[in-house]
Amino acid sequence: MHRRLPPATPGGLQSLAELAGRRRFVAGVNLAVYAVLLAWLASIFGRDGWSAIDAAIYAAFAVAAPWSVLGVCNAALGFWLLHFRDDGMAQAAPFAAAGDAKTPLRTRTAMLLTIRNEDAARAFARLRIMKASLDSTGESDSFDWFVLSDTTDCEVAAQEEAQFAAWRDGEEAATARLHYRRRADNVGYKAGNIRDFCERWGAAYEFMIPLDADSLMDGETILRLVRIGEAHPMIGILQSLVVGAPSRSAFARMFQFGMRHGMRTYTMGASWWAGDCGPFWGHNALVRVAPFARHCVLPKLEGDRHILSHDQIEAVLMRRAGYEVRVLPLECGSYEENPPTLVDFVGRDLRWCQGNMQYLKLLGTPGLLPMSRFQLVWAVSMFIGAPAWTGIIALAALKPALEKVSNFPATASILLYLTFLAFYLAPKLAGFADVALTPGGMARYGGAARFFASAAIEIVGSFVIGAVTTLSVAMFLAGLPFGRTLGWAGQTRDAHGLTARAAARLLWPHLLFGAAAMALAGAFAPRLLAWSLPLTFGYVAAIPFALVSASPKLGASFVRAGLCPAPEEFETPQILQGSERLPAGPTDQNIASRGEKSALRA
Repeated sequence: MHRRLPPATPGGLQSLAELAGRRRFVAGVNLAVYAVLLAWLASIFGRDGWSAIDAAIYAAFAVAAPWSVLGVCNAALGFWLLHFRDDGMAQAAPFAAAGDAKTPLRTRTAMLLTIRNEDAARAFARLRIMKASLDSTGESDSFDWFVLSDTTDCEVAAQEEAQFAAWRDGEEAATARLHYRRRADNVGYKAGNIRDFCERWGAAYEFMIPLDADSLMDGETILRLVRIGEAHPMIGILQSLVVGAPSRSAFARMFQFGMRHGMRTYTMGASWWAGDCGPFWGHNALVRVAPFARHCVLPKLEGDRHILSHDQIEAVLMRRAGYEVRVLPLECGSYEENPPTLVDFVGRDLRWCQGNMQYLKLLGTPGLLPMSRFQLVWAVSMFIGAPAWTGIIALAALKPALEKVSNFPATASILLYLTFLAFYLAPKLAGFADVALTPGGMARYGGAARFFASAAIEIVGSFVIGAVTTLSVAMFLAGLPFGRTLGWAGQTRDAHGLTARAAARLLWPHLLFGAAAMALAGAFAPRLLAWSLPLTFGYVAAIPFALVSASPKLGASFVRAGLCPAPEEFETPQILQGSERLPAGPTDQNIASRGEKSALRA
């Protein structure tokens, strides 16, 4: 008599009961911490009787807090798995070991570069670098390369055609494996672009790896993903951990220094309990073509509108179809470029916000797993918290101006405030601690002095970036019901300076908001002004910060001093040695002009 095995995930990687237990544990911890924070705030307001402003702050806090609470939980879990478990990777990613096998590939994979009005020379240069890296592994015959263009600018399209012709002429032995296609229209945006590939060529391939114009993956990482996919045929999507490539922009260096470390612990912790319902970021990921083509057709929204943020919807549809969606929480050769200025960063954030808000209309999609619905809610909550935080700061400044606060429990309020600042910083602090406790970790960043100086710079910069994005998203969400939208345009990726006009046109509301909040606090509660500076100073500093952090001179000085570096700057892998020879982008003057137009659109 055969013993009946317990139900498992579609690929048999984990017991469903084990995953359910992990999810109950995480939910219980989060709800408990959330309840304590709400009770703590209620006790503060209840000490002297509730007012209308108190109730409004409490409601805003209830909306804003969950994102930070789960961030702390994920970071703590990731840190525990990395430093207190010998089998941490096996716990979080039980499929990962299959990527270490050096077995010959049995399947065919399509590498897909999706572009629209991007710098053609740089995009094709990246493809050539990736193909050369893959060629060096001896497995390149299993891969074909596709450039899928949605370019609308005829001049850029001509450059793409010329670059492809030059690439094909230089790869005579691989001509049959190089393909270029430009669509007459961009129906469905990037998702429609990939859908068109699936319908035309998808039947010939087991896997595809979508790439953005700024993507860079080395051959060994690509092989790792494919080998995992071959070993586990019920993995439908396998997302690599994408990290920021070295940059000459001071802003990009600051942002990605904290982001890289926060992502490592956060993703490790999240993958431990998300399991087979992992994320998809739309690029640098292995996708199994047949189930994707069959089951991940995006629904349309009211008015025959297409979905903008396609990736997470495709992930939950893949899981609904019975395939696992996994993330490999391992730093390997998978890179992207981050926005070079605060203006570009805000534009990208608002495009993501616009797309994620569409998920609200898809929560009722039939057949989704509860975990998948939670993922959609969580993607929305990332932006819903922005107006709530903005409201808290505005109301906290108004309270002493409109109400008597002499009996307000200042000590308890300060302790709660400091606790939440720690929650805000927890993912990156856990990442910094991860580096410090990993043998040789700080040496990868040029030593302890350089690492801690970089961490301090990044933390200060993060408060400005946080203030700017919070208010920008709040204003954008306020305009969505009235038809405010953002287009899908080519992104600026090269380091460049900003004009004062570009920065001011985007950030003048932040200056006014911050100045008003600080003036009210300074006039009616000077102690509140002093304590609130980490949150309020970022608004008034936004314009000078945007200008200074975009300065090519500051970027060059950061590079020379090794501040906010990527570890690859001290031991450069082959794939990035090639990227250092990428063609120069547009001139600083032209890029600054483009950045100014982005500010006006945002």
